[in-house]
Amino acid sequence: MIVDQVGQVSNAKFRALARRIVACRLCPRLVAHRESSGALPPLRHRGERYWARPLPGFGDPDARVVLFGLAPAAHGGNRTGRMFTGDRSGDWLFRALHEAGFANQPTSRHVGDGLVLRGAYITATLRCAPPANKPTPEEMARCQPYLLEELAMLRQMRVVVALGRIGWDAYLRARRAMGQALPRPLPRFGHGARATMPDGIALLGTFHPSQQNTFTGKLTRPMLNAVFAEARRLAETARSGERVGSPGVTGRPEPAGPPRLSRPGRRSTSKARSPA
Repeated sequence: MIVDQVGQVSNAKFRALARRIVACRLCPRLVAHRESSGALPPLRHRGERYWARPLPGFGDPDARVVLFGLAPAAHGGNRTGRMFTGDRSGDWLFRALHEAGFANQPTSRHVGDGLVLRGAYITATLRCAPPANKPTPEEMARCQPYLLEELAMLRQMRVVVALGRIGWDAYLRARRAMGQALPRPLPRFGHGARATMPDGIALLGTFHPSQQNTFTGKLTRPMLNAVFAEARRLAETARSGERVGSPGVTGRPEPAGPPRLSRPGRRSTSKARSPA
């Protein structure tokens, strides 16, 4: 079955959700972009067959650590059919996951390369590659039900790693939509920031491993490794039956205005964002 090619999840409910995600065509703009990216690829990918469909999550259905990204990259996941696979962001991410003991190998090149995640699961706010890496609020709202259903099935989740501010806000919005309590005031995103939800789930922030961040040195490998080492520590603490922390925020968030969750229906004016 086609779903077998896009993840290692064997749970029947995850597989059923994956089939619905892959078949989704709710957003005409995203459908056009993901398909045109494969029809007219850059020279380095000429001759390759693109996945060019929405991407389900990838990883261990019993994961205690869940990663939140923005969306597939047009010539990364949209090409290969797996989250963070086939681009520089994935090179950084899976190396860090491997060093923290969550991945059996440090690379993710293509579906069928033998990559297995243990104790970790990767999801995204949006399942299709958006033009200029900028989804609209309406597109994120249409995609949110898939995310909420996925989160409801990840019953062992104890730690969330937000890959960038968009992932951080997406998790907080998802909690609100699911009727789960939020800390007050809302925690701000920052690299190394940590917030503990009222139910004990820890939210960790890291700069996205985009080329914009890694080439400029805004994010270094030791910085990324430290976040996943902390995620591993917190997951092991949860496994022992202890709470992962007390409500509040630690770390040093980047300077920002008052924390605010973007709402569906309000268009963003921010610069292009880093894809998943």
